[in-house]
Amino acid sequence: MPSPRALRAWSWVHKWSSLVCTVFMLLLCLTGLPLIFHHEIGHLLGTEIEAPEMAADAPRISLDRVLEIAIAEHPEKGGMYVSQEEDDDRVWYVTLSDTPLSDSGLKQVAVDARTGEALGQPPLDSGFMHIMLSLHVDLFAGLPGTLFLGFMGLLLLVAIVSGVVLYAPFMRKLGFGEVRRDRSSRVRWLDLHNLLGIVTLTWLFVVGATGVINTWADLLVRYWQTDQMAEMVAPYRGQPPLERNRLGSLQAAVSAAVALEPSMKVGFVAFPGTLFTSPHHYGVFMRGTDPLNSRLFKPVLVDAVTGQVTDSRELPWYLTGLLISQPLHFGDYGGRPMQIIWAVLDILTIIVLGSGLYLWLRRGVTGSADAVELPPALTGREAPNLNREVTHP
Repeated sequence: MPSPRALRAWSWVHKWSSLVCTVFMLLLCLTGLPLIFHHEIGHLLGTEIEAPEMAADAPRISLDRVLEIAIAEHPEKGGMYVSQEEDDDRVWYVTLSDTPLSDSGLKQVAVDARTGEALGQPPLDSGFMHIMLSLHVDLFAGLPGTLFLGFMGLLLLVAIVSGVVLYAPFMRKLGFGEVRRDRSSRVRWLDLHNLLGIVTLTWLFVVGATGVINTWADLLVRYWQTDQMAEMVAPYRGQPPLERNRLGSLQAAVSAAVALEPSMKVGFVAFPGTLFTSPHHYGVFMRGTDPLNSRLFKPVLVDAVTGQVTDSRELPWYLTGLLISQPLHFGDYGGRPMQIIWAVLDILTIIVLGSGLYLWLRRGVTGSADAVELPPALTGREAPNLNREVTHP
């Protein structure tokens, strides 16, 4: 058991790490809850694209034709990404931009892969879910906001560890899960706060840690660009970037990637000059077909003029870890049952956070007899960052 001096030090660490991060963690919990059900909410709001029912083996149109249909909706823009949902190959989502690296004025057109019909234009910068995602990812502050939330997540992990250290000696006096209903409201809330905190401990730590990892996504991708991507495109160093009107067939590039990896399927395609490829290549990101590998990608670089594969390699460990952490953060592995479990635990965490604030605000109101025996309680959680998954640029 830690000495009284050590417990006082842990108490100080827990109190201030919790107080600094709790308000932001509460915001992330509240915004993370609808993000767990983003597809379902999208259907209710009418923002999800519904593809018409057709035979499963209905023929697909060329990706070049898909691109033409999308650009016809916004002739002043050019291709940036083409992607598909993990479990639905009936629709191609074509993201268009003014320039390859422009994040302003983005448009997305959903095109039926079988009929070529433009099914709609999902909103990228408006609506309820956009507000929830932006608050959750970066507080509308870009990369600085994302890194700030990552730091709050680190404080959360400190609060969890220090809370566990304090909880062990505190519970020597009580049975596990005991709530002293005959004491003051502050004591009852403290007992409930401790109970919910320790019950959700493992989940809380996993979600908090994966949330911190997700805030590093932009930095990790940029490092990959300067590391392995630079090696993959070294023969093209010094050549001028390709103009959009010089790009070769998109379908030919994807067909070359599929021929190289016939056991995988296309996740998304990055156009030359965008974040995930070079100024001279289509970056075709292939994904596996089983539940785990479907979240992992293998980049295939295809010369955007000749349609020839020039390089392909597995993603490094740090990007693999990032891609695994994203669905784990939101409970995306297990379908609806996992979503419900994640939502329940999220709500319990909101109670933990709210009770932690209540205990802090009431610290000087209750009598000293109650206050003396109560060590600080476990608070905090970072609910997740979808961080604009690589799977759906």
